[in-house]
Amino acid sequence: MGSASLSYKGHRYPVEVISHCVWLYFRFPLSFREVEELMLERGIVVSHETIRRWCGKFGQIYANALRRRQPQPRDKWHLDEVFIKINGRSRYLWRAVNQDGHVLDILVQNRRDKAAARRFFRRLFKKTRTVPRVIITDNLRSYTAPPTVRSCPPWSTAHTRA
Repeated sequence: MGSASLSYKGHRYPVEVISHCVWLYFRFPLSFREVEELMLERGIVVSHETIRRWCGKFGQIYANALRRRQPQPRDKWHLDEVFIKINGRSRYLWRAVNQDGHVLDILVQNRRDKAAARRFFRRLFKKTRTVPRVIITDNLRSYTAPPTVRSCPPWSTAHTRA
């Protein structure tokens, strides 16, 4: 359904009813019949088959519009590196959080090495499509030159310690 504009021409119901039905279906784990019942409680008689058609026609367009409206990660990231035990085995966890406290990405690895750090950053930058201005780590001595910060691609990202 690409970037086609929405056309409600020829539909019997108003735009608000159509968009609310599509939103209910995609936002909550509801079936078409459950959405039909919810609309019936509001006094709107619409069949589950009509809701299915609306979801097929408008669902992807609504999802793309919502995705575009999501806030982009800010330019100051906090990087947590920690050893954790999962099922009695020691693992290494990386977590990137932006300055607003939203978790950008999490990676659990068996080892703390340069290849894993590059993989984490590559996946993180591909997912967020932004480059941080500053990467902040905690004040541990082991962070003087951690492999994660050392292996950052060369750009103007500064590394500071909190």
